[in-house]
Amino acid sequence: MSVPVTTPSGILPAGPRHVAIVMDGNGRWATARGLPRTAGHREGVEAARRVVEAAPRLGIRTLTLFAFSSDNWRRPAAEVAALMGLLRRFVRNETSRLAEAGARLTTLGRRDRLPSGLADAIAAAEQATAGGTRLHLRVALDYSARDAILDAAVRAAALPAVTRDAFARLLAGGDGTGEPVPDVDLMIRTGGEQRLSDFLLWESAYAELLFVPRLWPDFSADDLVAAVAWFAGRERRFGGLGAASDAVPRPPAAAGCVPLVPTAA
Repeated sequence: MSVPVTTPSGILPAGPRHVAIVMDGNGRWATARGLPRTAGHREGVEAARRVVEAAPRLGIRTLTLFAFSSDNWRRPAAEVAALMGLLRRFVRNETSRLAEAGARLTTLGRRDRLPSGLADAIAAAEQATAGGTRLHLRVALDYSARDAILDAAVRAAALPAVTRDAFARLLAGGDGTGEPVPDVDLMIRTGGEQRLSDFLLWESAYAELLFVPRLWPDFSADDLVAAVAWFAGRERRFGGLGAASDAVPRPPAAAGCVPLVPTAA
């Protein structure tokens, strides 16, 4: 059940429990300013910090950020190395801050292809923040939803019976005995593109999709508030009929948050 959300315009009754974000637009942000793409990635880390700090205040309990896809290995080696360096610094610098804030950090995706030492740093950060209950921050790193589903399906073949809940546990990783992550309520993609890019395909079956033109380094806590406010105005029917089944969905109140409307990339 969602918790009340406080926004500048008042209290909204139904905020999202699990928000997932495709953090798109770092490179374009830098190019537009005559800067190297790595500068955009550095600013993107700051945007991620803003969102992580704001999320618990908006009633968000699980936040999943798409940091690096399995397809991103195709990018130039120098850019990949810079991204891995930023991820290493993020883990090193933010672990104690997350622990103090009551946030738990975990990652999803492969670890065997990460640079030497990064996987160990991630494991140490996960252990140091394991007691966090205020926010579950999940960072998707070397992640592909299709690969995750395929891996879970292979492991499910050894089970006598498979339910949706059991499959969700397998998707969450480990041996399938852990607590499954709740389905995504709100999926946000910045940068104007309108696709999921192999991100949380199973978990987003009934997610509300919000595509915003703002490039990720410019995304602010106020933008997250606007997204949550837009979500609260949605009627989620999960295949059934609701009281307002014939109503036209209203757009977000804040400028810059425009769902399902083509924008110039």
